[in-house]
Amino acid sequence: QVHLVESGGGLVQPGGSLRLSCIGSGFTFRDYKMAWYRQAPGQEREFVAGIWPDTTTYYAPAVKGRFTISRDNAQNAVWLQMDSLKSDDTAVYYCAAVRSVTDYGQGTQVTVSS
Repeated sequence: QVHLVESGGGLVQPGGSLRLSCIGSGFTFRDYKMAWYRQAPGQEREFVAGIWPDTTTYYAPAVKGRFTISRDNAQNAVWLQMDSLKSDDTAVYYCAAVRSVTDYGQGTQVTVSS
């Protein structure tokens, strides 16, 4: 079954950068759409960025121009480079594998604060 492990979260000051990583196993990684979602306290989980098997990328308006998603099918890995971070980016970030259903990892906490 799909297994996703995120890493790279932490505490960063406003304007700083973080790079999140996600390693997948138990499925044919190259055939799946991969995405990042986030959930802030008291809010719904929301889409952040996605990268399809053909490497087409999609971004939520709130992060476009600041975040970059990438993947390496040989490593079963997807990354989210986050630059110019704002306090509003504080959330738990989840890696997702999307096909007929969406599977999520356990999440990694990102806190943007001075």
